Amino acid sequence: MARETKIKKSIDESLQMLLTTARYNNVSDPKYGFVFNNMRFEIFDEHEGVIYNSGDTIYESGLQDLYSKKISGSSKNMNTFAAELKEAVQQYEKRLSDVSVTMTYIREERLIYITIKGTVISTKEEYVFTNTIRVWK
Repeated sequence: MARETKIKKSIDESLQMLLTTARYNNVSDPKYGFVFNNMRFEIFDEHEGVIYNSGDTIYESGLQDLYSKKISGSSKNMNTFAAELKEAVQQYEKRLSDVSVTMTYIREERLIYITIKGTVISTKEEYVFTNTIRVWK
């Protein structure tokens, strides 16, 4: 591990790790990660913007309501993966306040664009993090 001295870069790296870690894969903190990654082998419905349940594995983890969540949306709507990500960011990235998240699926590109906005508490500067997730078939 390396220590990052620039706060924006440090928060960027922290959010990147949070985004790419599936929930329940970290032994020291099973709730760490973004639950969307737990569904990478499920069936993706491009027309409805949801994920279908293709087995019982997610139900065993207590995540049964995830199949009703929309992929595109903002964290203002509770029935989206953006709201799930906002909760994770608020729990694990304490250096940010006023967090909001948007996720936008672009069918032609087969990409989900993620934007996380907030305010860096120590400097009061506006913060924006962007990333993409490639959609599986």
